[in-house]
Amino acid sequence: MTTARPPDAAARSGQGPAASGGPAAFLRSALALDLRSLALFRVLLGSILIADALCRAPDAPLTLAPDGMLPPTLVRPFVGYPWSWSIGLWWDAPWWGYGLLVAEGLCGLLLAAGLSLPLTTTAAWVVVVSLVRRTAPVTNAGDVFLAALLFWGQFLPLKTPSPQRSWSCGGIAAWALTLQVAAVYLSAGLAKCNGVWWSGEAIGYALSVHDHGTVFGNSIAAWGWGGRLPTWATLVVELLGPPLLLLPRLRLPLVATFVLFHLAIAVTMNVCLFPWVGIAGWAALLPGSFWDQIGVGAKGTTADGPAGDGLDRPRRLLCGGAILVAVVAFAHANGPWRQEQMPAGPRHAVQLTFLEQDWRVFGDIRRQRQWVYGRAELANGEIVDLLRQGRPLETVLPSDGFNGLGDQRRQKLFWELPKPEYRVFAAAIATALARQWNSNHPPERQVISLEIHGARMITAPEPGAIQDVLMATWPPRSPTGQGNLERFLRDSAPDPADADRGLPRPGG
Repeated sequence: MTTARPPDAAARSGQGPAASGGPAAFLRSALALDLRSLALFRVLLGSILIADALCRAPDAPLTLAPDGMLPPTLVRPFVGYPWSWSIGLWWDAPWWGYGLLVAEGLCGLLLAAGLSLPLTTTAAWVVVVSLVRRTAPVTNAGDVFLAALLFWGQFLPLKTPSPQRSWSCGGIAAWALTLQVAAVYLSAGLAKCNGVWWSGEAIGYALSVHDHGTVFGNSIAAWGWGGRLPTWATLVVELLGPPLLLLPRLRLPLVATFVLFHLAIAVTMNVCLFPWVGIAGWAALLPGSFWDQIGVGAKGTTADGPAGDGLDRPRRLLCGGAILVAVVAFAHANGPWRQEQMPAGPRHAVQLTFLEQDWRVFGDIRRQRQWVYGRAELANGEIVDLLRQGRPLETVLPSDGFNGLGDQRRQKLFWELPKPEYRVFAAAIATALARQWNSNHPPERQVISLEIHGARMITAPEPGAIQDVLMATWPPRSPTGQGNLERFLRDSAPDPADADRGLPRPGG
């Protein structure tokens, strides 16, 4: 004697009408989302928004004030304003930037509670895009991923579901979210198809504290094979995971694999929101069988397959147009023409929707160690590292690497600062840091001069070669070079202790 299963449950497990009705029915089933998973997705996104607002708050005077490290006058041309729009760039008043953080936290609360949807989702997307672009130099892939998930969330039924005939939700918006998640990892995996990843060395460099590694990640990198195995595993997961999303039977173990993958990233790398946004994205893809097994909600009994997304015609057309924009953006960012500028029309569409699809995170890992330091001379003659809260200065491979610079967004800023396109912010960064230090310290510990250096040690093909570049000074050097001679004489002045140690004097 056999027990017949409800058709909807059979469809969710890869059998039944949805699995046997041809390619169209198969895709409807494979790309359908469960309403209970979407509710979890909504709560996780709201929680991330709240956490992000709280984490950004301590550095807000430096990142959101007009006289901070990221002046709006420099950010606007950097992001391509006004096509790359941002409410945060409408006014330069400090309170306007701080208001963005308040709005982000409020949107997070409303989203997690499921109130005023889908308007709350749209408001959250607008605030996140505005905040990300206002602080563009400290933006990372997790911020862009968060904005993309919120964008597609506008078209999805994210409310807490009530018992009904079917928990499954299909339609164009469900397809868009599923394909967006797949695109992130496919792009990242394709970018890693190069020698440093195939050799197994990539993770070893990335987990260094002089790259993006935490202290725990740095210890794993030192194990030798402890770095090679994760390197190859990352390639397998990112390249095989996206196509496996089309197999309903593998959906649950696939989601579990990527959740563990992101948890591993969170404890070994400083990449800000990316692990948590990734977990939220995969939570939306949890199959209905997971909720049935743990007893959350009654099992569906409809034989009609996934229910629709409830979109009216204008919203469905808008979602379809956005998918087309995302496809064009993905093809350009990951195709052979990525070095060429996208034509104006498609480029403006990508800027307006913020559906950038360049997810080539850690694809280009160089065989090097990189660091920055801020040589500050205080009024009492002490020399400290201002970037590391006044610790003793280490000019070569500081012991705590980028971890000593503060939160992960500040680490991101100083990691990128040596690049030419970011160097425009160097003077503002030096000025803001010196001003902040002086406002919090007594006269004898005031900064009288600051130099921000970027350095790297190349490990191949010339092991041990160090390149050190002066990126900014405070007070700033004048266009005529005023201040250069004073610094040269200061650095060349003989140290009386040298004579006692029998050391040669400069020039002697």
